[in-house]
Amino acid sequence: MTAPALDLDLDAFEGPFDLLLTLILKEELRLAEVEVADIITSFAERLEDERRLDLEACGEFLVLVGAMLEIKARELFPDAPPDLADLSPEEAAEELAERLEAYRRMKSAAAWLSERLDAESDRYFRLGPAPLAPKAELRLAPQDPNCLAAALRQLATEPPPVSLAHMQLTFPPVARFLERLRAVLRRRRRFAFDDEVADLSRLEQASAFLALLELRKAGEIKLGQPAPFEPITVWSAAA
Repeated sequence: MTAPALDLDLDAFEGPFDLLLTLILKEELRLAEVEVADIITSFAERLEDERRLDLEACGEFLVLVGAMLEIKARELFPDAPPDLADLSPEEAAEELAERLEAYRRMKSAAAWLSERLDAESDRYFRLGPAPLAPKAELRLAPQDPNCLAAALRQLATEPPPVSLAHMQLTFPPVARFLERLRAVLRRRRRFAFDDEVADLSRLEQASAFLALLELRKAGEIKLGQPAPFEPITVWSAAA
């Protein structure tokens, strides 16, 4: 499985991930209308169905989703001060296009190398000493048949299956954090986002941040951040 070939069924789009990226780069579909959390969930479910971990596909998916989140964050905060972002949305889209083009070049080169390997697989190189070299005399030390039988029994023993349970990711639903953040807003008109997610795991913090972006997209909240990597302040849009 490759990340661009992932089939998606979203509210704003239905089709392969590769087509979604093309529509976004051509500005035929706004990234703000796409639920990135649903894309991540679809990819995780596909990995679980295949019951194997494809590190190449996971790495490619992380690069593409990371670029999408970067572009989406800039679309949601168009009035941010220039010093809060090194790239504009247009520059970020160009960077994503360059990453996709580099991926296509590497994939094409890999396919070419695979074709060359298949075409020349019937050619063999001669390995061994030169024809005039003296013939090597093989001398074997005394062997114990019992040791040989023990070694063969070990080779015939089937190794235990490798468990990948510790590498499986469980993404908490974004809807749960939508309700949690709304409940906090009902109690307080203003709060610090870092304080609310301090006791959560990294995956839960990521889902909570996506829920924060969804509330900002819906116009329910306003966000403030004095400088990059500083705490994010959240307050109700009705305040």
